This record gives sequence, C-alpha cells and structure tokens, in this order.
Amino acid sequence: LHMGKTMKEDLTVVAKYINKLYPPEFNVFSIYAELYHNYFASQAKKNAESHLEDKDIYLLLSWVHNFYPKDMRKDHALAMELDKVKLGSLLPSSLSKELENKYLDSEEVTVKNSLSRCLDKEIQRWKEDKEPEKLNGHFQSELLGIFVIQSIYSSQKRAEDISKAVGEELSCRLLKELPAFLRSYRDAFEDFKEKSKKHTYYKPILIANINNCWNFR
Repeated sequence: LHMGKTMKEDLTVVAKYINKLYPPEFNVFSIYAELYHNYFASQAKKNAESHLEDKDIYLLLSWVHNFYPKDMRKDHALAMELDKVKLGSLLPSSLSKELENKYLDSEEVTVKNSLSRCLDKEIQRWKEDKEPEKLNGHFQSELLGIFVIQSIYSSQKRAEDISKAVGEELSCRLLKELPAFLRSYRDAFEDFKEKSKKHTYYKPILIANINNCWNFR
C-alpha cells in the first residue's frame, strides 16, 4: 500500500509539474514510470516466490489484476501518460497463473470443508429435542439453507473481484462441489427419516428440510 501510494503520488507530481520542465525527447515521465514499475514489479515477484498465506495470495492477486492496473494506472491524472509507456503486469503471467491456481485450490477446499461442517451441525440439530426454527412463519433451517448458499456466493464474489477469469474458474469448481454436498445432505436426511420416526419434532423437521429445497433450487 505504501509503495502504491508513493508511486501514484510521485508520478502525479511528475506528470503535472516536472514533465513540462524538460524537452519532450527526454521522456522524463516514461523514465520515472518505468523505474517505479520495475521496482514495484520486483517486490511483487519477490513476495510471490516466498511462502504466502492464503489471504496474502488473495491480496497480491488483487494488486496484480485490480488495484495496480485499474485504481492506479487508470487514475485520471496518470492514465494518458501511462498509456504511452506500456508498463505491463506486476507479475510474469506464469507466476500469476501459479498464484491463481493456489488460490483456487485453497478456496475450493475451504468451501468444501465449510459445507461439510454445516451439514454436520445440521444433523446434530436433528438429534436434539428441539423444534426447528421458523423463518417468515415457516419451518426452515436458516443454518443449512442460507449459510450454504451464502458460502458459495461470497466465495464466487471474492474470486470475481480478482478477475472475471478467476471467478469463472472457481464457479466451475464449486458447481462440482455443490451436487456432492446435496447428495450427502439427501443421504443424511433419508437416514433421519428412516430411523427417527419417534422423534418429538419429526414432522416439523421434515417440513423444514422440504422448505429448504426451494432455496437450494
């Protein structure tokens, strides 16, 4: 953040004031921009090649795909001059792709585990001697129906915020995870229906799960 802010502020000064003090053939703005970019890119590459936590990978990819090319280089005070320089990306495409795959793998596992824990909690709630919650006057599992959908949606949204391509790739992966989760949910529910007919709230739990189907659909 400090590096990005410094580069943006300094190049703005160069564009507004310093550039006009030199003859055009000196290409003063281009020289400044290339030096800043090369240093920024070297630091990004150094970070990308080190051991990064998942949140750091996400942040670095956000810089590569969003903050740097859109927020900084499309700034109204710099865009016209920077378009002439053709600086390229902060990371080589191969390294950027490697980080994207790491992020996608991690996010896929995170969502998968989250859905599994959610189902385990729901199954545990079926075993308790409690009436299911009501949502708008109807029996429903807010935990299962809403949490699962939000988990998938928010994960897709985060990926799309990196880039459209990353978002589409994660969507394809999660569309494979969702049917697997729904099969596990169905199997657990069928097991409950067969073995828990004497449960105090057997019928409300059945109704709650049937009502969940609309949300999942």
